[in-house]
Amino acid sequence: MAQRIDYYFTPVSPWAFLGSERFHSVAVKAGAEIAYKPVNFGTIFPASGGLPLAKRAPQRQAYRQVELRRWADHLGIPLQLNPTHFPLADELAALTLIAADEAGADLAVLTTAFGRALWVEDRNIADRETLGEILEKNGVSRSLIERAESDEIRARRDSYTEQALAAGVFGAPSYVLNGEIYWGQDRLDFLESALG
Repeated sequence: MAQRIDYYFTPVSPWAFLGSERFHSVAVKAGAEIAYKPVNFGTIFPASGGLPLAKRAPQRQAYRQVELRRWADHLGIPLQLNPTHFPLADELAALTLIAADEAGADLAVLTTAFGRALWVEDRNIADRETLGEILEKNGVSRSLIERAESDEIRARRDSYTEQALAAGVFGAPSYVLNGEIYWGQDRLDFLESALG
């Protein structure tokens, strides 16, 4: 039976984007299944002692920029350190991914595409038209956005958020394997080892 990784993330996280291709490669190599769970960090941060970026101390904000640049250079990804549309609300993008997962779309492709749109192409993934274009470019109907805004999909995101809190998740991305959290794309080596 394939191992399952619960993937708790937000589509607007630069760290989730930086780790996306490597994470999916690790999962494929191990034959692991991924349960995609875009969650609401607006709920998780206050419950776990975290702060949204704008409320963090200047030193932490400055160091985040340094680390983003280091990792982007290390991975050869042309990251926009200060994209025009960030910070932005992640709700519609997250709900769209949940609806796409329900419809059987390739979430490995879509999660990476959403991150690339924001962090490389400097696009607004809170915008319906932008999301529709990304979906269509990746073979998914833009009509999915209507489903994304349904009560059922919103309830699913709420459920994922509750699951994240129960699992002890406090930051994005978090990969949970056999009840153990691997927080951050810089922990992918440990996740790969755990997968065997």
